[in-house]
Amino acid sequence: MAFGGFDQNKAGGHTVAEINMIPLIDVMLVLLVIFMITAPLMTHAVKIDLPKASSVPQQPSDDPVALSVDGEGKLFWNQEQIDRTVLNQRLADIAQSPQQPELHIRADQNVPYHFVAETLADAAKAGVSKIGFVSEPEAGAKH
Repeated sequence: MAFGGFDQNKAGGHTVAEINMIPLIDVMLVLLVIFMITAPLMTHAVKIDLPKASSVPQQPSDDPVALSVDGEGKLFWNQEQIDRTVLNQRLADIAQSPQQPELHIRADQNVPYHFVAETLADAAKAGVSKIGFVSEPEAGAKH
């Protein structure tokens, strides 16, 4: 009496070789209901106002100003050593110019942080808005 039926007198009864599809359909319908309930929850996103990008290339500005700070905290304006009062005067001059050049800060890796912080504070006080940091790539880094 294997899968054939209730009639035992039949000689050579056949076995059912089909897969029972009812449990498969039940599982599929349960998963469909779960996804229908959870899908709206997964599309919840944080609303942010992204900036618009333009495809117009930017014109290169004037030559940037290289402001370097060495390991002892000495300041160099385009490789000319200056003191802090001269630095503040030059920062005020470039902040008031109509085409403000970029200020590239190069700091020695051994310079104490407070020298760099003071230099940034002086630039911010003067009104310089285009400031960049220059660093060397790592020896094993690939571009």
